[in-house]
Amino acid sequence: MSKAMEGKKKQTILPGATIGILGGGQLGRMIALEGKKMGYRFVTLDPAPDCPGSQTADRHITAAFDDLEAARLLAEEADLITYEFENVDDSVVCALENSANFPQGSHLLRHTRHRIREKKALEAAGVPVAPYRAVYSRADLHEAVQALGFPCLLKTATGGYDGKGQQVFRSQAEVEANLELETGREYVLEQWVPFDKEISVVAARSVYGEVATYPPAWNIHRHQILHQSIVPAPVEETVLERAEALARQVAEQLDVAGLIAVEMFLLQDGTMWVNELAPRPHNSGHYSYDACVTSQFEQHLRALCGLPLGSPRLLTPAVMVNILGEDTGWLFDAMRAFSSNVKVHWYGKEESRPGRKMGHVTVLAPDVNQALDTVKQWKKTAEIGQRG
Repeated sequence: MSKAMEGKKKQTILPGATIGILGGGQLGRMIALEGKKMGYRFVTLDPAPDCPGSQTADRHITAAFDDLEAARLLAEEADLITYEFENVDDSVVCALENSANFPQGSHLLRHTRHRIREKKALEAAGVPVAPYRAVYSRADLHEAVQALGFPCLLKTATGGYDGKGQQVFRSQAEVEANLELETGREYVLEQWVPFDKEISVVAARSVYGEVATYPPAWNIHRHQILHQSIVPAPVEETVLERAEALARQVAEQLDVAGLIAVEMFLLQDGTMWVNELAPRPHNSGHYSYDACVTSQFEQHLRALCGLPLGSPRLLTPAVMVNILGEDTGWLFDAMRAFSSNVKVHWYGKEESRPGRKMGHVTVLAPDVNQALDTVKQWKKTAEIGQRG
């Protein structure tokens, strides 16, 4: 980043200013909802005219993510720009970085959008990752399989989320029978990690270098989509402290501005490996909306705008449950019976379909077990989570 842009990066943007958001999904929606309480205005850019973010923004620009003219319009209308998902167009990011106040910039995106670069950046920062090999051809794959053994996991280096773009190999026969490598596409082969739990920590780092970390969440996935996050994670205090320390290390070493979600594998022997990064608010941090002094969305804005970071302290144990398209009928039926400690967040998406995140529910309770008991009762009644 140039010195001129570095100066822009460290501006303090006070309430009353307009925040531009690249992307209009549920994360943009929740950023705007929290930011409006702080006194900010919002303009979103997204191809969908009635996307979740547009419903809460003061103005919406309906345009493709690679539309440079629309990006320039966003820059003209906003005092600061952020993004709510990683797969924004490179040319748009570069244009905004050079012409607007875009504290996150392109540097971190370049790493987190590419799994090989991400792992190399983590290694350079002294952060442990699972054994892996870069794969560019069939020959590379066979060498990588020999080095890492079975089972192993092949992922596309770019694109893919919620399990998309991934393939598990348990034998050489499976490699030969199922392998389809796209010409010119990069992949990464990872050694299978026999982890005990997946834990994530959301860390915030302000443009002035202040860092705060949220309590670690224990994430449980179903069909490779996050199903629920449990906070505090039911592990030893020393594990919680190490997880937060790792997230802080990532935020500082990678020069993060705003939020970074750090997903980690916890092995049975206590070893921790960082799996993935997300340089934005994260699904596993949604519990903070209701359960923490400062939500991750408010914290993201505080960090980018140069305001003092809020307290990430957990006020009450919580369990966050994602509501997918196949769960919406259950949700509306069950809402009549929800107790006062259940918070419902609905994203306002026009189309409901299986596997699509339509909203989430957060259960607050004196302890995690009570919250989990509530969730179990839902499953028993509605068989939520038992499909497939």
